[in-house]
Amino acid sequence: GSKHSHAEGKLSAILSNPDTEFVGVFEPDLQQREFLQTLDGPYGEVSYLSDINEILQDDSITLVTSEGRNIESLDQTEQLVNAGKHVWFDKPAGDNWPQWQNIIANAQRQSTFVQVGYMFRYHGGFKLMTEWANSGFLGDIFGIRAHMSKNWPEAARKIVGEHLGGVFYDLGSHMLDQIVWVLGRPSKVTSFLRNDTGIAPEFMDNTLGVFEYDNAMAIVDLASMEAEPIARRFEIHGTKGSAILEPMEPPKTLKLILSDASGEYQSGENIVSLPTQTREDLYVLELESLLKTMNGTRPPDRSYDHELIVQETLLRGTGRI
Repeated sequence: GSKHSHAEGKLSAILSNPDTEFVGVFEPDLQQREFLQTLDGPYGEVSYLSDINEILQDDSITLVTSEGRNIESLDQTEQLVNAGKHVWFDKPAGDNWPQWQNIIANAQRQSTFVQVGYMFRYHGGFKLMTEWANSGFLGDIFGIRAHMSKNWPEAARKIVGEHLGGVFYDLGSHMLDQIVWVLGRPSKVTSFLRNDTGIAPEFMDNTLGVFEYDNAMAIVDLASMEAEPIARRFEIHGTKGSAILEPMEPPKTLKLILSDASGEYQSGENIVSLPTQTREDLYVLELESLLKTMNGTRPPDRSYDHELIVQETLLRGTGRI
């Protein structure tokens, strides 16, 4: 597949990696395939396969990226896992919860890896914030707030409107990946999913999710009509301190607020510089991590239990389950 918004970036990451030998692109939509071949950039540099069996039946192909539109990629991923492939699967993991559970169970049985493409796992700001939260540096975490909106044209809204939850389904998954990493599975999920513009009425364009835990709450709000440049923001609040990331991309600084000095940080407000990272840099780090996991030199960055809980939480938020 090639219709996921991350597909071109993932292809570039593969082509630039010295430890991969790229075989080709299979795009089941012939019209899309012909269009790709006219493009400059990575799509103009690669070979194209005419039949999915050229991948499924070739034992020398060990890793495949699943980059179809979300409406088709879960089925594609299932085909790949059933063929014994490792899969780099772009987010989120579809609408069919039992099917996703079966895919993970099959991968576990045959010791193959399915890594979901949540690139913020490799983002310096998110990594630092979640390390602070999970280590106890920020105290007991009682609140997380995430705002990750976008400004989408009508055509994009109609495509994503095929999924319950609309913008919440598409972008909320990124934020829930971070929230679950810190807080785990929520005990209760309450969502507000609205279409407030009237554009593509089937597409929920103004959304809010509240995720309740024994001693914490997480709030995720996402809309698709925010003025640009988008003001995306992620906050973690604990009894000893708070960490605030804004902007998300490109990362610049984190605001760290502490009740007491700790280590290199003073009490009160600290501004922490972050490494410069492009979206493409994050894709490169994703792939490097997966290759090391496949080679047995590094454990997976996220367990299969985590991948399951993230998707279950998302589908609870969209009302699918």
